[in-house]
Amino acid sequence: MAYTVKRPRLTLAEKIYLPTIIGGLFITLRHMLLQAFGLTKVTMQYPEQKWDAHMPAWYRGAPTLVRDEQGRDRCVACQLCEFICPPRAITIHPEEIPADERWGKVEKRPKAFDIDMIRCIYCGLCEEVCPEQAIFLRKDYSITGLTRAEMVHDIHKLRELGGEMTGLVNKWNDKK
Repeated sequence: MAYTVKRPRLTLAEKIYLPTIIGGLFITLRHMLLQAFGLTKVTMQYPEQKWDAHMPAWYRGAPTLVRDEQGRDRCVACQLCEFICPPRAITIHPEEIPADERWGKVEKRPKAFDIDMIRCIYCGLCEEVCPEQAIFLRKDYSITGLTRAEMVHDIHKLRELGGEMTGLVNKWNDKK
């Protein structure tokens, strides 16, 4: 059953939009005067000035891989981040660590770890699901490249961008 909705009757001033137009002109005039007297700053000179100092704590930037204090990868190639990624931007190819090496108990490490920044939606699910805290979202909003291939960050680029993170890493804990 359809419902009929009665429209309110407009006054003459509302029909010709004159109060609304005048109100918009006053807003524009106010902004123009504030800008002319230097009371507000609207424009940022981008490459010279950046928002880095003003980034909020909740900002989610590009994902990167981090290392521990000794320069070892935190990633155990569990592939949870790959499985949870909604746009399937993450690709991991794990490899086994030889049993005769010191950290052979870990079993796996990433042989290849690629993140397609064009597909990434910066949702932060990869960071939340990582059991070893190996992937973090950095506070970077200027991710550029001239080709699509440049926008696919491989394991070496991710390590370079991620840097070092301090704290307990379950992967390298001898007691585990």
